[in-house]
Amino acid sequence: MSKTASIGLMPSNTFFGRLMASIDRLLTASSGIAIRNGDLPRFGL
Repeated sequence: MSKTASIGLMPSNTFFGRLMASIDRLLTASSGIAIRNGDLPRFGL
């Protein structure tokens, strides 16, 4: 028997969930651009 557990999370279809996912994608893209330019990425939420 496995000693680890996994939780199946359903995608959030609420407005707040979509908003947070959009903000997360924006911050991830911004961080990737900053790293590519040799800068330190800004902290997000």
